Amino acid sequence: MLRSLWEYRFFVLTSIWNDFYMRFVRSKLGGAWLILHPLSQVMIYAFILSNLLASRIPGISGSYGYAIYLMAGLLGWNLFSEVLDRCMKVFVKNANIIKKMSFPRITLPIIEIGSALLNNMVLLAVMVVIFFLLGHGIDWSILTVFLLAPVVALLAAGIGITLGVLNVFIRDVEQVMPIILQLMFWFTPIVYPAGAIPEQYLQYLRLSPIFQIVSAYHEAIVFHRFPPLAPIAILFVLALFACALAIFMFRRANADMVDVL
Repeated sequence: MLRSLWEYRFFVLTSIWNDFYMRFVRSKLGGAWLILHPLSQVMIYAFILSNLLASRIPGISGSYGYAIYLMAGLLGWNLFSEVLDRCMKVFVKNANIIKKMSFPRITLPIIEIGSALLNNMVLLAVMVVIFFLLGHGIDWSILTVFLLAPVVALLAAGIGITLGVLNVFIRDVEQVMPIILQLMFWFTPIVYPAGAIPEQYLQYLRLSPIFQIVSAYHEAIVFHRFPPLAPIAILFVLALFACALAIFMFRRANADMVDVL
């Protein structure tokens, strides 16, 4: 599998670039769509909740502190949800190609992962500019994002590819997951601070990998602190386990997927 990925590396790289490039060509707003959706979320939540929750976020001052907190959390969440969604739908979306062409099918989720990572890095660059305009500087701790992003992508890809294989045989998976993701979003301190959750419930929410991901993004971007390495190391181990399960599922079902699609 690794050898086939290496042999098709130019196909993977050009596909990632073409996916990114076509966003600029076939749309009048082009790459602006990469940031308009998350920024619209920020504006909605900031308008509704900033007065209620801004004062409850320790370590943040200024009238734009809540918006900065939102953007940092959404950066991590959007990467996870986009990679998972892309990988979950990749085999069904490319059914015609899979049935008509002979090529390593594992390249398809790799392309989706690369495209999501590229989109996320562009969004990070835009957010850094916005932070400066809002008077929120960045620190060396922001470099942690470049360590976090691959770990988040690996974890989401492992879960997404496993769900993608199941989605070929049980199409309900694609319908159920948006509901689950919506629940995960609201049970993660993205639009509200972790301190707003009672301690008896917070200890259980901390067990969620997404909780740890968003907390690490907040530490690195908002509070200018390097996140603790232990949670990141645990996330990396979970990501490797999820990817191992995904590869096992993919290899077992690879031949049968063509017949079902």
